[in-house]
Amino acid sequence: MQSQRHNVTSIVTPEVLIQRARELVPVLAQRADKAAEARRLPAETIADMQAAGFFEVLKPKLYGGYEMDPQVFYDIQMVLAEGCMSTAWVYGVLGVHNWQIALFDPRAAQDVFGNDPQTLIASTYMPKGQVTPVEGGFRFSGRWGFSSGIDHCDWVFLGGLIFNEGQPPEYRTFLLPKSDYEVVDTWNTMGLKATGSKDIIVKDVFVPEYRTHKASDGFMGTNPGRETFTANLYKLPFGQIFVRAVSTAAIGGLQGALNCFVEFGGNWTGNMGAKTSEQVPAQMAVADTSVAIDEMKTTLMRNFSTLLESIKGGQMVDLNTRLLYRYQAAQVVERCARHAYQLHSACGGRGIFNDFPLVRFFLDILSARAHYANNPDVFGRNFGGVLLGRDNTDFFL
Repeated sequence: MQSQRHNVTSIVTPEVLIQRARELVPVLAQRADKAAEARRLPAETIADMQAAGFFEVLKPKLYGGYEMDPQVFYDIQMVLAEGCMSTAWVYGVLGVHNWQIALFDPRAAQDVFGNDPQTLIASTYMPKGQVTPVEGGFRFSGRWGFSSGIDHCDWVFLGGLIFNEGQPPEYRTFLLPKSDYEVVDTWNTMGLKATGSKDIIVKDVFVPEYRTHKASDGFMGTNPGRETFTANLYKLPFGQIFVRAVSTAAIGGLQGALNCFVEFGGNWTGNMGAKTSEQVPAQMAVADTSVAIDEMKTTLMRNFSTLLESIKGGQMVDLNTRLLYRYQAAQVVERCARHAYQLHSACGGRGIFNDFPLVRFFLDILSARAHYANNPDVFGRNFGGVLLGRDNTDFFL
């Protein structure tokens, strides 16, 4: 299908962007099988999202971005997931990097966007980097997995730890150009196949100090870019923004699964002569899933409204609230997986065939659960422990 084109320099509203995402859903659904077979998003899909202005939502205005509220970003992500959850996953990951770059020293954004404002940044935040401090920066090496959408990017964020004697390890994000890393194709998975989340290898390259970002600055709001990128958007905690970027696609994926089931179940009569629409398990699956989607969306929007209102008032929400929001984000994918299973179970025999669209959504949601940020046990234990008087152990908040 012909790629859609929009003028990203024109003034757009959230409503316009959501409508563009909605128009792209059937296109993404049509491309989904070939994208999964190729194990990466087609270039046309990235071009469509660029042309629609989706990657500009969280990007600084200095480089042509819109600096919109994060709720717009997540709304777009959920809509895209109704067509193809892999596309929405890649959009969430790459799109949030256009926000994170504003936390760095402003020279980093100039390196990335100076020649081409539509340049994309990939990532893998695993703390796998071997870091040696040198004059002006660091020597950097390592191997990382799960770099979603890397084939479409010219830069990458990579995680690493700096060890200082007598002090806890210092986590930083390191920004590297394409010339400094190698991509290794390891991506053969049961779900999220089209994300192309390949491995990255770096062999002893130099990373200047200004192209690194301390996790502690993201937690405390003391980011090097704060004097240049002054919008309230960039005062939000990095942990709150990122964890939603890797969980929210599942909400849209669950909506896609529900859409498939409603279309199927409204007209299907099983081999034993029973109409799916008259079966209690089917009726309850649709009802329960609809309620869960509404609850998860409402919580997502409420949380960011609260965070932004606090920032506008010159404050940051308290630690317990940030822990609550972190745990709620971590619960999303597991909740989606339970409801996707409920829908799948109500499909009967039809549900085991690979050509049944609901299967793709189900497997994509299950695969999203494997992300560290989507493990509710880790963050639930910490939140509960703090409420019971124990020390907080998570600063990615």
